[in-house]
Amino acid sequence: MASAVRTVRRQVRPILSIDQPEARSRVLNLYKAWYRQIPFIVQDYHIPKSVIQCRKKLREEFLKNAHVRDIRAIDLLVIKGQMELKETVEIWKQKGTLMNYFKETEEKKPTDFLSKFLSGHD
Repeated sequence: MASAVRTVRRQVRPILSIDQPEARSRVLNLYKAWYRQIPFIVQDYHIPKSVIQCRKKLREEFLKNAHVRDIRAIDLLVIKGQMELKETVEIWKQKGTLMNYFKETEEKKPTDFLSKFLSGHD
């Protein structure tokens, strides 16, 4: 049984990154690439938001996946992010699709009685 586990473990290979620091550097490089392109994206797509607001939203989107620790999952997310960036920069996306990324984040409504009462929600 233990030998079967070892064989399966050997067959799983990393997609791009060998270890956690390399995966982290790929994520940071992707973030920097998006960060640099935001002013051009705002201009090309005529987004009715400022560059600062868009960069804040970019940071928020990256922090959504901050809990991911699996290197293969991180690599997969980086590949998807690179594809999204290329599609956006080459203006292959429609404005409506891109605007879904820059929607304001809605706050979660309170669920317990005391929180609802204090916030004034029904």
